[in-house]
Amino acid sequence: ALSPQKPILLQGHERSITQLKYNREGDLLFTVAKDPIVNVWYSVNGERLGTYNGHTGAVWCVDADWDTRHVLTGSADNSCRLWDCETGKQLALVKTSSAVRTCGFDFGGNIIMFSTDKQMGYQCFVSFFDLRDSSQIENDEPYMKIPCSESKITSAVWGPLGEFIIAGHENGELNQFSAKSGEQLTNVKEHTKQINDIQTSRDMTMFITASKDNTAKLFDSTTLDHLKTFRTERPVNSAALSPIFDHVVLGGGQEAMDVTTTSTRIGKFEARFFHLGVEEEFGRIKGHFGPINSVAFHPDGKSYSSGGEDGYVRIHYFDPQYFEFEFEV
Repeated sequence: ALSPQKPILLQGHERSITQLKYNREGDLLFTVAKDPIVNVWYSVNGERLGTYNGHTGAVWCVDADWDTRHVLTGSADNSCRLWDCETGKQLALVKTSSAVRTCGFDFGGNIIMFSTDKQMGYQCFVSFFDLRDSSQIENDEPYMKIPCSESKITSAVWGPLGEFIIAGHENGELNQFSAKSGEQLTNVKEHTKQINDIQTSRDMTMFITASKDNTAKLFDSTTLDHLKTFRTERPVNSAALSPIFDHVVLGGGQEAMDVTTTSTRIGKFEARFFHLGVEEEFGRIKGHFGPINSVAFHPDGKSYSSGGEDGYVRIHYFDPQYFEFEFEV
């Protein structure tokens, strides 16, 4: 079912990719890695538009607001930075006590949230800043800061309409924090190990989690009801939902001890496609020379990108057969 056209290979990083993010229209693809470089590319042909320069450590997360005016990045250099998307100018810098692991703009692009790691004796915190009040960032005074004492946040996204964030934890827990009051709204534990990635559906009603426990799971954004499970034999690093079909793409990796036993000539690491309704795999796409750390669907659903431990980003356009493919139940 899947024989994609030759992928576009993006070489702009010296270290493993940590996250990929399309803007809302999908004309731009932002990539960050375990090097200090933040790249932006034209998704249609893989041409590099430019970089956002300033970080001094690995960059864990990136996001763009809905009208692609601003870019947000969080890094292991203990900072979260706001950039002008077009000029590459750094607009704001928030210093933190530990690495910034996740970051994101709310639906309107006015409020940013980011979470920090539990390290060096510092607790994990989620901070919220309102960009309309410039004094908050200038004085390093978030309007809200929520401590997470039990288990650190490893992945987080905004829920629908910016009312709450959905956070995944190192111990496999999922919860919602209100962006108004900071209180925990719901809490579920469907995964047994760390949640590596959370991505919402196009309409924000559902989201998919990727976990170290070898599964990806689909949840209802509002209730956190567990809807579907996609099982693999390896840790899942990233999962994304197609905006046009009931399809899921998963990226992950072998356990380190198996890596040497496979032929190194061909990139053996596959992106795996599952059907949402029946939870069954229907295709794989090879190519990476190491585990896949991040996957993302283009907002039009006609292509997807994957970023690997090998430092490469691959943009895959689906062939016509993919759009005619019917899943036989």
